[in-house]
Amino acid sequence: MLKRILIVLSISVVVVLALEPVQAVHGILMTDSEVRQLDAADNSTSDLSSSQDDSGNKFVRALKAPFKAIGRLFGRGKKEENKFERLTEKDVKKFDSARVTRIEDAISVPATAAPPTNLSGSEHLEQGRDLLNQGNLNEAIAQLSLAASQDPNLAEAHNLLGVAFESKGLSDIAEQSFMTALKLDKKNPEILNNLGFLLYRHGDYKRALEQLKKAARLAPDNSRILNNLAMTQSQLGKFDDASKNFVRAEGEVKGRINMANRLEVAGRSEEALKQFEAARVHAAAEAKSNTKVEPITVVMEIKNGFVTYASVSNPRPGMSAYENTALRIARQRRFPSNKNGKESVVIKISPIPAS
Repeated sequence: MLKRILIVLSISVVVVLALEPVQAVHGILMTDSEVRQLDAADNSTSDLSSSQDDSGNKFVRALKAPFKAIGRLFGRGKKEENKFERLTEKDVKKFDSARVTRIEDAISVPATAAPPTNLSGSEHLEQGRDLLNQGNLNEAIAQLSLAASQDPNLAEAHNLLGVAFESKGLSDIAEQSFMTALKLDKKNPEILNNLGFLLYRHGDYKRALEQLKKAARLAPDNSRILNNLAMTQSQLGKFDDASKNFVRAEGEVKGRINMANRLEVAGRSEEALKQFEAARVHAAAEAKSNTKVEPITVVMEIKNGFVTYASVSNPRPGMSAYENTALRIARQRRFPSNKNGKESVVIKISPIPAS
């Protein structure tokens, strides 16, 4: 009779274990302490062990072990800390509703809330420009990316993205943005200048020179472009060309002082002294003639080659006469008919005009 009971139990165990998924018990490792507890439990069941032989004891131990192991896995009985338990439906719902927090570092572009759908690419561009001018790089990148996404042909969006990425130290991405902008607007001096300056900062002087030369041909009066070109030429040892462009950018006195400083850095002290002396002579001549030359930087909006708007980038007290004259000259300028966008020029006013 006992044998029949054992046979029935063994069949039940096989059925129960067959119904449990294999993954549920895979990898359960009983500790030494649990093995000893099982041995103690076997020794305590005197009513079975006293009436069975050794094979019966082995069967009982094999019968107990899986159920105790499964009980530990699914948390039956007393729960303890630091033990795995099976997830309930309620637990799963907690995970489904949990919020995700994004961690941002120096190279990540932050996600922002969904923008209003009624903004155009140009409007996102202007918002991005304002944010960039305020130094809010992450927000600027978000707006400029939206502008580029809505209007892929918006070269200025890629140009400003390049400026923002370079400011964050992402020079490779910045260069890609400038290159994309140039594909859309090959004759934009500002984009060429930005790319050239980036290449200069990272020591790629030959490529920087190529881009800055193109920019200077398109904007021969832009002091920033000429100054960047001169700096690049001096790094390549082209000191005569650099001297000319420093003077074109800043005038005889300041231009020659800049050149003297570059020569001094290059270890060419005698040539630097000559430049300093030339600057002194020009300064004395200007003072003697009582002619005061004032460089005025004017920013212009250009449409189809015509200047539609002009303003002084940095108005100074007491300089209204110079600035009004510079604005008048700037508005009379003409550009190629396909020229559109912003342009910055330095207009030198001499002598002092009447107010």
